[in-house]
Amino acid sequence: MRPIGAILGSVALLQLGSGLLNTLLAVTANEQGFSTAVIGMIMSGFFVGFACGIFISGRLIRRMGHIRTFAFCAAVCASIALLHSLWVNPWAWMLLRFFYGLALVTLMTVTESWLNTRAEKHERGRVFALYMVVNLGGIALAQQLLHLSPGELFLLFSISAILSCWALLPITITSRSQPHIPERAKSSLNKIIGFAPLAVATSMLSGLAMGAFWGMAPLYVSRLGFGLSEVGLLMSLTIVGGALLQIPIGRFSDTQDRRKVLIVVAALAAVLCLTMPFAWSKWSLITMFFLWGGLSFSLYPLGVAQLLDQLHPDEVVSGSTDMLVLHGAGAALAPLLVGAIMNLVGIQGMPFYMAVVLGLLAAYAIYQVRHVSLLTTGEHAHFEPMAQSSHEIVEMIER
Repeated sequence: MRPIGAILGSVALLQLGSGLLNTLLAVTANEQGFSTAVIGMIMSGFFVGFACGIFISGRLIRRMGHIRTFAFCAAVCASIALLHSLWVNPWAWMLLRFFYGLALVTLMTVTESWLNTRAEKHERGRVFALYMVVNLGGIALAQQLLHLSPGELFLLFSISAILSCWALLPITITSRSQPHIPERAKSSLNKIIGFAPLAVATSMLSGLAMGAFWGMAPLYVSRLGFGLSEVGLLMSLTIVGGALLQIPIGRFSDTQDRRKVLIVVAALAAVLCLTMPFAWSKWSLITMFFLWGGLSFSLYPLGVAQLLDQLHPDEVVSGSTDMLVLHGAGAALAPLLVGAIMNLVGIQGMPFYMAVVLGLLAAYAIYQVRHVSLLTTGEHAHFEPMAQSSHEIVEMIER
C-alpha cells in the first residue's frame, strides 16, 4: 500500500466527484426542462471526449509530466463542474461535458500508468483488484452524496468541484519518481475484426448499452417519479451489482466457452430490460437494475478476455486499446440514440433500446457459436473485472 496509497486516494476522490457530477447533470437537466434528445446530446459529449482523450492523453503526459498533467486536468474538471452551475445552457453543457471527458481519461491514464510501474509482477493481481474496488466503490458512493443537499442541486456542483480539487492533494505531495509513458501502440483493429469479430462486436454493443445507463438512467427513473435520493440509491446498487457479479461470471467463463457464457449473460440482461416497464414498485425496479448491472457490467471484460484468448502477447496492448476505443464510441452514440427514441415513444424507450442492443449481441454470439470456429493462440486468458478506464489498465492485465 505504501507505494500506491497516494494514487488510490486521488482515484477515490476523483471518482467521487466525477460520479456525482454525471448523475447530477441528468437530473438537473430534467429539472431545467431540457428535452430528452437534448439531454442525450449533453451526456454523449462526455463519452466523445473520453474516446478522443485515449489518443492524446499519453502525448500530454509525456510533454508535461505526470504530476503537472494531473494538476492541470483536475483543475479543468473542478472548473467545469462549477461552470455547469453558472452557465445553464444545453449547448454549453455539451461542450463542457466533452472537455470533462477529455480531462478525466487523462487523469485516469496518469493514475493507471503510475500503478502499472509501482506494482511488482507478483503483486499486479492484487493491485488491479484493489484499484477496481476503489474505482467502482467511489462511483457507487458518489451517488449517495445526492443526499447532502436534495433541495439545492446547484450546491452539489460545488461539492463535485471540491472533490476534484481534493484529488490533487494525495498525488501532488508524493515524493516518488514519475513513470515513463511509452508511445501508444499502433492500431490493429482491421486485423482483430478479421479473426475476433465477436470480441469487437461485444466491445461496441456493450458500449451502446452502458452508455445508455450512465447517460440516461438518472433521467429515466426521475421521470418515473423517483426522488433525488432514490435516483442515487438505484445508481449505487446497479454499480454494486456490476462489481459483485463480475467475478463469479468471469471465473465461470474461464472454464467454459466464453461465447456461450456471453450468450447467456446478454440474453438475461435483455430480458431484464424488457421487464423493467412492468415493474410493480420502485424497489422491484431497483432490484432489476441491480441484476442488470451485474450482467451488463460483465460484457465488456468478457469481450476483452475473449480477445486476449486469441491474440499473440505482442498484440495484446494495441488490440485491447482498440477495444476500449470502440467501447467508448458506442457509449458516445448511446445517449444520442436513447434521447431520440425517448422523444418519439416516451420514457420506456430506454429499456426497450437496451433490450434490442443486448438481444443483437446475444443473437450474433449464437451465430458465431454455430457457424464460426474459435481460433485461439497461447494460454487461455483469465477474466478480470473492468470498468470504463484508460488503455494503461489493459497493459496491467496483460502483464
